[in-house]
Amino acid sequence: MNYRIIALDVDGTLINDDHELTPRVRGAVRAAAERGAEIVLCTGRGSTSALPVLEELGLSGTMITHNGASTVDSGTRRILHETVIEAEAASRYLAYCRERGIHFDMNTAFDLYVEKLTEESEKMYGRLFARPIVREAERGLPEQTVKLSIFAAKEALDAVQRDWAAWEDGLQVVRSGDFFIDVQPHHASKGAALERLAGLRGVPREQVLAIGNYYNDIGMLEFAGFGVAMANSPEEVKRAADAVTVSNNEDGVAVVLEELLAVAK
Repeated sequence: MNYRIIALDVDGTLINDDHELTPRVRGAVRAAAERGAEIVLCTGRGSTSALPVLEELGLSGTMITHNGASTVDSGTRRILHETVIEAEAASRYLAYCRERGIHFDMNTAFDLYVEKLTEESEKMYGRLFARPIVREAERGLPEQTVKLSIFAAKEALDAVQRDWAAWEDGLQVVRSGDFFIDVQPHHASKGAALERLAGLRGVPREQVLAIGNYYNDIGMLEFAGFGVAMANSPEEVKRAADAVTVSNNEDGVAVVLEELLAVAK
């Protein structure tokens, strides 16, 4: 099959647990691009956090960021599509986190805002190449916010997720990692954004390959003509995929591209 679009999740998929893009993975992705495939980072990260990864690949182009809440052009920094959270809908999520001292950030397509920084959160943002902007709580939600992200220990997030499960307000709660929960509009997802991009390109879903590892990747794995889950994925994610490859610490993305596209090792 000639895959014309290859959608790649970043954390837990494209990069290993040491937040490294290995030479083998980089080479396989570049080889696929050189054969004509459009490489699309499809990530829960924000645009400025995803850009260094795309640059390390030596590529440019369209990125689907914030779990599909925004789609941007990496070269021009133009926003191609975004879904925005209304301040009223976001207010009780922010109040919940403030009352309990849970760290959160507020994201527009290109900027990330926080009300405070701790040593732990600063380290986390550093690993993700993110540059948070401190914003006073009195100023409220930034205009054109597309996503709220919650960062806490896994057990604390499990409790948050249980509390928010019954809330109905036009927003969805997405588990994007063991230590992250994202809040965004219901109609925003990686799958919907990838489907929209494929339509704009005139690419049938049969010619779309997607590789991911977590719950926020399920939509794009199900939309793609061929969806591959990493071995480090939860079982629910594996069941949504057409195949499972080795883990992100074993160059799983490269293994897929080498097998399906016969790119050189």
